[in-house]
Amino acid sequence: MSLRGQTARFLVGVLLLTLVSFTFSNCGGTGTDLAGGGTSGTGISTGAITGFGSVEMNGVHYLTDSDVSADFITHKISHGMDNSSMMVSDLFRVGMVVTIHHGTNDNNAQQIEYEDNLQGPIAAKNSGAENTVTILGQTVVVGDAAVFASLDLNEIVQVSGFVDSAGRIRATYIERNSQSHHHGGEIEVKGFVFGLSSSGFRLGPLPDGTGMTVTVSYTGTGLDNGMYVKVVTTSAQPVSGPISATSIVKLSPRTVFPDKAMVDLEGLVTASPSGSGNALSFAVEGKRVQTDGATQYVGGTSANIQPDVRLQVQGTENSRVLSAGRIIFR
Repeated sequence: MSLRGQTARFLVGVLLLTLVSFTFSNCGGTGTDLAGGGTSGTGISTGAITGFGSVEMNGVHYLTDSDVSADFITHKISHGMDNSSMMVSDLFRVGMVVTIHHGTNDNNAQQIEYEDNLQGPIAAKNSGAENTVTILGQTVVVGDAAVFASLDLNEIVQVSGFVDSAGRIRATYIERNSQSHHHGGEIEVKGFVFGLSSSGFRLGPLPDGTGMTVTVSYTGTGLDNGMYVKVVTTSAQPVSGPISATSIVKLSPRTVFPDKAMVDLEGLVTASPSGSGNALSFAVEGKRVQTDGATQYVGGTSANIQPDVRLQVQGTENSRVLSAGRIIFR
């Protein structure tokens, strides 16, 4: 089936622990509680959309617009643009990793925000135990073999997904020929800045600079190591080597939360646990998570917290560390 020249959306299934089966079904009986609200009066949930009829994510149906009340408006932000007048099912797609802000102890979606991981032309395809494509120097794991086979070199795609321990993007959503988000042929990649110098920096999806990175040529000012940015470029697509930034926009990563907010974070384990007993420290998409004796485990135990295991952490943000009240294995 050829879809070249058309806009086609492919749902690359939500990652299971074995990465063999791809599905957007939820594990029954886990994750039906709300993230709730912290002392700051906000709840923040981040994960892949699994369905509509409201918005379903992390096992919760988040109510939007008239589902809440006649005068309720869910603010819908996509790629930094306010699209609040649109229906959620017209703007968002199953598989997109989004952030939902909701009220204290309710599931009324006050705001839904979506930013892809990157969008640009496919520079390389590599088949194997894990099928991957290279886009703007970043490695994207495509778990669906049929979708992988249908992708063409130099074809522009938009990718959303979770970052693994190697700094690769494991796609949960791929949109082909995503011209609607392009302006003047620009392509873009998002990540953390490190190794900053007068001539540029390295860019990668993990905040500590580990994993897959790409060199960005840039002589502007206003950047700092650790900053999360969108790099816009019109450079020829590199398999490796630098890209030249035409502009850089500072963004807030989806793993940064207000202090004392109640958080529901879905992702892959990117750093192995350290510590002993009940007090463990590990990372999900680079976000530091801390457990204690009160942490509950659903679908596994602390021994199952290993790199690239997909899980959901519900807890409270405390000085840039997510204190885990409950960990759900997906």
